Amino acid sequence: MDGIWQCGRFAFSLERPLVMGVLNVTPDSFSDGGRFLDAGAALRQAEALVTDGADIIDVGGESTRAGAAPVDADEEWRRIGVVVAELAGRGLCVSVDTRHGPVARAAVEAGASILNDISGFRDPAMVAVAAACDAGCVVVHMQGEPPTMQDHPSYDDAVAEVRAYLLTQAAMLERAGVARDRICLDAGPGFGKLPAHSYDLVHHTDALASTGYPVMAAVSRKSYIGHVFGIEDPLDRDEVSALEAFHACYLGARVVRTHNVACTRRVLERVW
Repeated sequence: MDGIWQCGRFAFSLERPLVMGVLNVTPDSFSDGGRFLDAGAALRQAEALVTDGADIIDVGGESTRAGAAPVDADEEWRRIGVVVAELAGRGLCVSVDTRHGPVARAAVEAGASILNDISGFRDPAMVAVAAACDAGCVVVHMQGEPPTMQDHPSYDDAVAEVRAYLLTQAAMLERAGVARDRICLDAGPGFGKLPAHSYDLVHHTDALASTGYPVMAAVSRKSYIGHVFGIEDPLDRDEVSALEAFHACYLGARVVRTHNVACTRRVLERVW
């Protein structure tokens, strides 16, 4: 895929897949909650992710696993603020995984270059932040809200419906003043989807790639992998996660969000 993904001062070529390392500064994320809640531990983990080959560090302060309780913006920023500012100050491309406008604004002011919104910029406050800055924007599809999204996911055609929603949200951002080359689409495996929906979306990544926007494969350690491949412990899903990401990239994805950067790099480098 030609072109670039413009994320603040970073202009990423899309000739090869980019790797975004996950950094959960939370007590309750589904696979590594609590391991990096301390700022020092979080910064050391970020260094390890970069050493392993991460192009981007995605910092999150609110767990959005199924059933997770919401975190208010003040607490979310308290968890991640020092980490975001320190990593950006080191010249790294920092993504902030948030759905809250005040957190997004503070993150951009602290030097973050990407806003990764699992709610797909439904909140006008998030749109306002995106329009007022030059950060990259990851538009994620999620049916419902984290506390209840896995209660009764329902689609007639998951691929078509997710594609249509993401295109609608991308067009909305463009009307608000966000340049097209800043926008990346993520089908949101596991966010308000049964395992079959998530698997179908990943294996039809070309339906999103055909839109011309950069596409993110955010499959790392997801529950659908556990269900489809019979791997109960999320920490044992890294190799299959990397292979699923590889398949998505073969179909046109150009950003891979992963907990295990080294494993993902090894698989991707078979081709890219």
